[in-house]
Amino acid sequence: MAGTSYNDSMRVAIVHDWLVSWAGAEKVLEQLIACFPNADLFSVIDFLSDEHRAALQGKRAMTTFIQNLPRSESAYQKYLPLMPLAIEQLDLAGYDMVISSSHAVAKGVLTGPDQLHISYVHSPIRYAWDMQHQYLLEAGLQQGMKSGFVRMILHYMRLWDTRTANGVDVFIANSEFIRRRVRKAYGRDAKVIYPPVDLSGFSLQEKKEDFYLTASRMVPYKKMPMIVEAFRSLPEKRLVVIGDGSELKRCKELAGSNVEILGWQPFSVLKDYMQRAKAFVFAAEEDFGITPVEAQACGTPVIAFGKGGVLESVKGLKAEKPTGLFYQYQTPESLADAIMHFEADGSKILPIHCRENAAFFSSDRFRSELLSYVDECKVLFQKN
Repeated sequence: MAGTSYNDSMRVAIVHDWLVSWAGAEKVLEQLIACFPNADLFSVIDFLSDEHRAALQGKRAMTTFIQNLPRSESAYQKYLPLMPLAIEQLDLAGYDMVISSSHAVAKGVLTGPDQLHISYVHSPIRYAWDMQHQYLLEAGLQQGMKSGFVRMILHYMRLWDTRTANGVDVFIANSEFIRRRVRKAYGRDAKVIYPPVDLSGFSLQEKKEDFYLTASRMVPYKKMPMIVEAFRSLPEKRLVVIGDGSELKRCKELAGSNVEILGWQPFSVLKDYMQRAKAFVFAAEEDFGITPVEAQACGTPVIAFGKGGVLESVKGLKAEKPTGLFYQYQTPESLADAIMHFEADGSKILPIHCRENAAFFSSDRFRSELLSYVDECKVLFQKN
């Protein structure tokens, strides 16, 4: 299928983990709905703002009992132990095809033998699998009774996550990195379809200014304080920081006079800084990482921690047409060394090559690949 939306008579349900904020998973959901505009939407909770709901064609999700529990909008993650039960209560019996957009529990919906279930996996539950120990460390839950309780819950989540993989007919992974995680966690293969990046809002700007940019939600695994600390050791290099979250206070404590922390900013401000920055600095081990692609769409090189999906979206200095460089360790020292490496060799990275690389990850490419693969899956499912 070469079109941009699905036009047969199949009744389609799209299941998303939760709708609270607008991040990479929700941008994928936006394109899934563009592909299947007549689909019904389901989610554990739905508190999405009106501004972002328009991107979902105004759809409101049918939700679970967690929607009505106390503080479910602001503290929904505390209800994680209830989410397997909640997601299994969604009645999808009337649908021919179910597409789950899952980084937590969405893939665990119950489907029957005559329903095709395709799961687009952003990641198996990170904090329950290989990132459990990092999560416990960052949450201060390495020891004690509370630690034991949380470890028991995560053990239960792994058992449930593995069992419910049997209910998925086809897995799609958002990167080769996540394809390997899917194989490790579920013993299943997955088709890789890179997530969509809306390039229309970003334009190539070849003239750069003398500052670096980092922008992210300020949660522990994003390592934003580490970036700030690295620049504190490089007082002659200017860093602009955009984002908000639990790590904001720590970033402010670490910032030197060469670091400007702007907090949350609207898209127009983020885009302006991203287009003018000398380079975009990225420190997370991400499943894919949409922001580095957006930076490249502006012609801005990326300096990234060399692990995870970013290895697939950024081309290092050894590439024929490099778009960034990688550092080996999530430490201020390793990043500071990478900044100085970029200062010496960054002229090899051309803005036009950054833009060309970003263009591969367009929304049109995502919809075309997804719809073609759904057609293949549908034919094979009907044969079986």
